[in-house]
Amino acid sequence: MMVELIISEKPNQAEKIAEALADKKPSKKNEKGVVYYELTHKGREILVGCAVGHIFNLKEKNSKGWIYPAFEYEWQPSYKISKDAEFTKKYLDTLKKLSKRASSFTVGCDYDTEGSLIGFNVVRFVAEKKDGKRMKFSTLTKDELRDSYEKASKHLDFNIIEAGETRHIVDWLSGINLSRALTLSIKNATGKFKILSTGRVQGPALKILALREIEIKKFKSEPYWEIEALGDVNSKHKGGSFWKENEVKKIHEKIKHENLALVKSIEKAEFKQDPPNPFDLTALQLEAYRALKITPKETLEIAQELYTAAYISYPRTSSNQLPESINIKKILQDLSKQEEYKNLCEELLKLNKTVPNNGKKSDPAHPAIHPTGTSPKKIGERQKKIYDLIVRRVLSSLSDPATRETQTIELLIKEEPFITKGTRTVEPGWHKFYGRFNPNKEEELPKLKVGEKVKLKKIDLLAKETQPPKRYTPASIIKEMEKKGLGTKATRSAIIESLYTRNYVKDQSLQVTDLGLKTVETLTDYCPEIIDEKMTKQLEKDMELIREGKETKEKVLDKAKHHLEKILKHFKENEVKIGKKLSEANVETLEKESIIGKCSVCKKSDLRILFSRKFRSYFIACSGYPNCKTTYSLPSNSLPKPSTKICESCKNPIVLMIRKGKRPYDYCINKQCPKKEEWLKQQGLIKNVPKTKRAKSK
Repeated sequence: MMVELIISEKPNQAEKIAEALADKKPSKKNEKGVVYYELTHKGREILVGCAVGHIFNLKEKNSKGWIYPAFEYEWQPSYKISKDAEFTKKYLDTLKKLSKRASSFTVGCDYDTEGSLIGFNVVRFVAEKKDGKRMKFSTLTKDELRDSYEKASKHLDFNIIEAGETRHIVDWLSGINLSRALTLSIKNATGKFKILSTGRVQGPALKILALREIEIKKFKSEPYWEIEALGDVNSKHKGGSFWKENEVKKIHEKIKHENLALVKSIEKAEFKQDPPNPFDLTALQLEAYRALKITPKETLEIAQELYTAAYISYPRTSSNQLPESINIKKILQDLSKQEEYKNLCEELLKLNKTVPNNGKKSDPAHPAIHPTGTSPKKIGERQKKIYDLIVRRVLSSLSDPATRETQTIELLIKEEPFITKGTRTVEPGWHKFYGRFNPNKEEELPKLKVGEKVKLKKIDLLAKETQPPKRYTPASIIKEMEKKGLGTKATRSAIIESLYTRNYVKDQSLQVTDLGLKTVETLTDYCPEIIDEKMTKQLEKDMELIREGKETKEKVLDKAKHHLEKILKHFKENEVKIGKKLSEANVETLEKESIIGKCSVCKKSDLRILFSRKFRSYFIACSGYPNCKTTYSLPSNSLPKPSTKICESCKNPIVLMIRKGKRPYDYCINKQCPKKEEWLKQQGLIKNVPKTKRAKSK
């Protein structure tokens, strides 16, 4: 009998596919800790295995050590390239065994460039085949997976695969060459070894942040004044901001003792407020940060979890449209089984509201993010919040516009005009469906008549200063990167995370460190091409042409290599100058960024985060050594960063611990902190262990 192997991208995905296709319950098998499935579908024997992401990656071919340029590469199993990927070996071994049993192959990975490339690498390197079938789906629901299997393409999506492989190679070439150039510039200039990194997107992204930081540093505040009248109605002088102190003081002296204001005019204007569009990934990340203060990186991680659990559609989409092919009526019927959405869904169904207010952004592979209708089970609080946001966004997009009314009242105080405005909701429309996520404020003004007099309590003269532009947040920088065509919807948040890790930025407000500023300044002076966004924007255009079959991988790679050669040649000419400047900036930044507070023992010196080369780990020590020998150990496998927080329980400093691929967590440096164990349990860093067992282990 013919045996078919379906290749999925993740274990959860494999399970969903197996359960959807099996005529009866699929047989769950375990190969040295790796789960795969055997099943029968309409008489066909099917195996379902998974690849856990990229189990093949790029490696330098014929490596001659740390030199640049390096343009020779080859695909190798990921576990042979990085220790962090050692866990992928058992998945690769399992796929090899399954491939030997199979005679046909179907890729069931996420339908995007990454998923297509992951599946193709298994087909060509494991199964040693040139082609296979391709399932295309946007949700992991049983109906869609079965439909996707029955309608699977007879051939792999080679244009998408070629686009994905091209981006993968260009990013690898850019990252390895430009990062080596930066690192070796310090080594060749000073003899010191400090790993620095940049890349095709990372450099231009840092430049955007640095330019804003420079703008803030150069900003000079200017004084201005406002006059505010407080009373039954709070208002401000119609003149707004006054830039001449004498002028505003004269007005204030004239009216400051007045206790009545005359209502000169009242204007009302109603306007319609259209429902929001369904979410694309960037819009979801922006809204989650605004409404829930969940970072873009974590929002994507949570959305991915909800997708693999079949609660929402594929989140890595650029579309804010829900096409007619999606059965919105059925989704509403299914959502109405959840108590929280029952009344809202029934109202939409009763009014036959099944057409969303679609936006203008489209994605050829996936629709806007939407709930599947499947009720979530056993999900965490943050997952609930993101799920609720997605559901309510879709419900809102299906509902009516809201009607808002803005009222403008002009008052006269000794012939001086004052203005107050307020906006309220007349007809809630979609506001009702968006619930707590509705950003609109209600500013109700008292009912007044023209000619009426209102009481005043006091009239203040407010002295103010102009403020510098705000720094980017993790959400607003992603919006800016999308606007400029930098990175992809799936990689932007990871790029910002790498800027944190490399000490180029700090804090939620994305403050650029001295190292980040000096890096941009140095590259601007000596090799501006590295941080120029032109190459990145051009590559995205080339990717689209490859997907459309109008350009080839070979031509795009040749163009990228030629561009890199020019950059690296220019860099080499200025290598020593660049290295000296970057080395100075790195020392200054480490000095500033390593301090976490004053030593509680000697009370004089600073506590600093240090790195032990001998033990390959970070620790904290008093800078007053050898007079003060106070030290604190830190958890391994985490990058510590200073924070401004102090432990409420023991009053010791708290450091922020950053873990690869996981949420950062706060860590009190005091080992004897009474709340330490409870705290670490909440972070999931230690498990609940019965006291008797814990005592024995000691």
